[in-house]
Amino acid sequence: MKIFTTIIAMLFVAQSFAFVTATTPTSVFAQTEGIDGLDELPNAATSLTINDFLDLTPNKYKEMTGEKLGLKRTFQLKAAQKVVKNKLRKESGTDIPKGLYIVGVIFGWGWLLMGLMDDFSGNNWWVNLILTALCLIPGIVHGFVKMKDYY
Repeated sequence: MKIFTTIIAMLFVAQSFAFVTATTPTSVFAQTEGIDGLDELPNAATSLTINDFLDLTPNKYKEMTGEKLGLKRTFQLKAAQKVVKNKLRKESGTDIPKGLYIVGVIFGWGWLLMGLMDDFSGNNWWVNLILTALCLIPGIVHGFVKMKDYY
């Protein structure tokens, strides 16, 4: 039982390290005009690619510029990163309608739908497959929790 619990805990930890990758090497600010908070960030942040911008933390910003970001700008940075992630998610487009996703998760096919939408990269689909195979209910719950990543 301890081994089973340890394996499940490791799966949840491994799933939490999943990250969003964007392959567009263009500047973040060329694609995100009109987002509040981005215009107040200093010029050092404008040369970042999308991946670099999404991985930017206040400590990395301090290493880049030599100045502390501050509380207000930290919130602006995190809000801007969230807007960029949502914009990338919406632009990538999902092939599967939300209603079909919900029905698929209820019937235990959430892992397949997650894999199709992620091109079977990342951790969401195989974690859901394992949870669905072990017992249907955790797979359904995981599918609904992860639905916000896709819609």
